[in-house]
Amino acid sequence: MPNVLVYAELRGGDLRKIALETVSAARSLADTLGGEVHAVLAGATGSGAHAAALGEHGADVVFHTEHGAFAVYNPEALTALIAERARSGYAAVLIGGSARGRDLAPRLAARLGAALLSDVTSLKLDGGALVATHPVYTGKVAVTLRLTRGDDVAVVSLRPAAFGATPASRSARVEAVPPVGDPADVRVAVSEISSGDGRKLDLAEAPVIVSGGRGLKAPENFKLVEDLAAAFGNAAVGATRAVTDDGWRPHSDQIGQTGRQVSPELYVAVGISGAIQHLAGMRASRCIVAINKDAEAPIFKVADYGIVGDVFEVVPALTAAIRDVRSKS
Repeated sequence: MPNVLVYAELRGGDLRKIALETVSAARSLADTLGGEVHAVLAGATGSGAHAAALGEHGADVVFHTEHGAFAVYNPEALTALIAERARSGYAAVLIGGSARGRDLAPRLAARLGAALLSDVTSLKLDGGALVATHPVYTGKVAVTLRLTRGDDVAVVSLRPAAFGATPASRSARVEAVPPVGDPADVRVAVSEISSGDGRKLDLAEAPVIVSGGRGLKAPENFKLVEDLAAAFGNAAVGATRAVTDDGWRPHSDQIGQTGRQVSPELYVAVGISGAIQHLAGMRASRCIVAINKDAEAPIFKVADYGIVGDVFEVVPALTAAIRDVRSKS
């Protein structure tokens, strides 16, 4: 069938940005196929209120399941719920590649006996076949994957922020569906969720990320990065592994091969040389600005804009300029 199924992720009762990105990507694929976008939304009481936002980003139908056991991540119950729906016949099942999505997608593929395309940064239909792009070798190579299994469904996990959340001006039809079995009767249950500072913008959600490296010379100088992020008003703060290993920043801020992989609209690298491990986590950003006094730093090879200069002079001037522009807007 030409329809596309989407898992719409909720966290803490809120619809995540990556859910809207996934629905938008599904809308583009379904339009090529001449089909519809169907979304699975599972949550606690009141979660159905998010169906409207899914429709506004491209969903034609939202299958809503409401149960207290879905108030937190319930991998077994979610896998069963999505798998039952996917067996109705779909060209693909799209899942956002968040931490939750990276756990859920292989479970679902195994349950369905389906092909799994992971960490996908582009997706299209070519001659009736599903074609995806997937970065490998720490992002140095982009591999094109072509699904050749005919009418079999494929499970596709999408890299966060690789696909934009694009309004589609639709009104989704909501259908209430029961859970599969008892979602509270599972072998693995989440007993506690430890959240970070709720005031901080999550790296996966932030449209702008300002990251700092060893070029800042001391942990107290990270205030330059924090001030620049604050000047943007919608930016999160990231860091390199060297910085987090030295205890300058928490490991949750680490961006790179062994840290977070991000794809913001704008990535500002402050005092970062550009080791390949760090580039693996941020080179998919839509626009990269690098600030480094070493004109031969590897970061400039992937940057869209480069500023060769002392970060202690450039960053305060840039922060003041951004504040000035925003004060006039």
